[in-house]
Amino acid sequence: MQTHTVRTRRSAETFPREEHLAWKIAQVAADPVAVPDDTTEMVINRIIDNASVAAASVTRRPVANARAQALAHPYGPGATVFGVPGRFSPEWAAWANGTAVRELDFHDTFLAAEYSHPGDNIPPILAAAQHKGSTGADLIRGLATGYEIQIDLVRAICLHEHKIDHVAHLGPSAAAGIGTLLGLPAETIYQAIGQALHTTTATRQSRKGEISSWKAYAPSFAGKMAVEAVDRAMRGEGAPSPIWEGEDGVIAWLLGGPEASYEVPLPGPGEAKRAILDSYTKEHSAEYQSQAPIDLARRMRERVGDLEQIEKIVLHTSHHTHYVIGTGSNDPQKFDPHASRETLDHSVMYIFAVALQDGGWHHERSYAPERAQRPDTVELWKKISTAEDPEWTRRYHSTDPAEKAFGARAEITLRSGEVIVDELAVADAHPLGARPFAREQYIEKFRILADGVIEKSEQDRFLDVAQRTPTLGAGELDQLTFTVSDEVLSRTPKLNPGLF
Repeated sequence: MQTHTVRTRRSAETFPREEHLAWKIAQVAADPVAVPDDTTEMVINRIIDNASVAAASVTRRPVANARAQALAHPYGPGATVFGVPGRFSPEWAAWANGTAVRELDFHDTFLAAEYSHPGDNIPPILAAAQHKGSTGADLIRGLATGYEIQIDLVRAICLHEHKIDHVAHLGPSAAAGIGTLLGLPAETIYQAIGQALHTTTATRQSRKGEISSWKAYAPSFAGKMAVEAVDRAMRGEGAPSPIWEGEDGVIAWLLGGPEASYEVPLPGPGEAKRAILDSYTKEHSAEYQSQAPIDLARRMRERVGDLEQIEKIVLHTSHHTHYVIGTGSNDPQKFDPHASRETLDHSVMYIFAVALQDGGWHHERSYAPERAQRPDTVELWKKISTAEDPEWTRRYHSTDPAEKAFGARAEITLRSGEVIVDELAVADAHPLGARPFAREQYIEKFRILADGVIEKSEQDRFLDVAQRTPTLGAGELDQLTFTVSDEVLSRTPKLNPGLF
């Protein structure tokens, strides 16, 4: 890996294009380096993982609305949309599929200076691949780039401390991945990256306070913008430049300011793209920093015994967990039994309470209104708080995979005065966890979430095709989707009409 120092440059300063971060990313995307076998295998896992969570969310209102918008834009050749037959304009397919993948907050994650769900790259890159009749090998190359660029940006550039939503790293990565997919020249990819970043920077209010369905739409919007940015760049249209380093650019006014600098690692010429191997998926449908606490609650449950004897629970954890999904956020909505699913998903206090009571987590039952409003749950929920521990914060930001941690130490004080303590650094499904996910677990997750949604024969067909992705020929990528019956689609809530 090569490390690039990125900082604001004055307009009058000599700053050749070859030194722009967007140009360096474009060069990585345009590099025809081969994709390693282990990267290829993990890309296949994540294609399966995305389809899993899309199946589980196919009848939810935000997903159904995004799908209805896509269905209003039939197009040929076009791209597929989860759940239904037909081909649709690729940017709208990316929008619909991206929302389906993100709605339940249940797919892969990478956390470093910033946080991300790099699987968000798959819908826009796959939509472009289907529309252009690309091969499976082309798709694998494009997805390897999308993961690489997003993860490398996440390693280096913190967005949330400046209240910028993390999808600002997704627009450029998806544009770069589509550039690799299509074999575009670096100049075209450079312009697409600049446009994609410029149109996808927004505030973090989508993940603060009363969280709405826009939390699922934000990454699909970034993917849609990436598809459109590549289209414009291919037609010869340019972008604000230099987008990150300009005097009125992203770093100067949206991030650390004119005096800030960032050290961004990127693969050197001829270096394979392997960043996807550093990411990890979810066993539970909840914000990633909740994964280890769910497993910890499940483990501590028997030791605690009668939960009514609990006086208080303190989760000692990282700065990020404390301030984003813990009591450090000062969000009263995180203790509201009538809060939205999206808000409950960002309350580790609620999640730990339910996991402690139920001994597990379910993507629907654990968020049901009747579950959140149970009196004994509300009582336990309000006894839980979080506290930042410098050691957990240090481990959260560690670059050593053996040290990096996203968990917590739970101190459960009983009415008797006894204190039960346990901790868990990483979730059981993490590569270093008790039960790391491999292909078998990805397939099992798909089967569980597709049960009652996708017919068994259609499940079998999709899993067969997904595992043959590297050998799929031109025009065969439309098989990387699934359809469901009219009966399943009828479970969708009644939708309001829109503009189209």
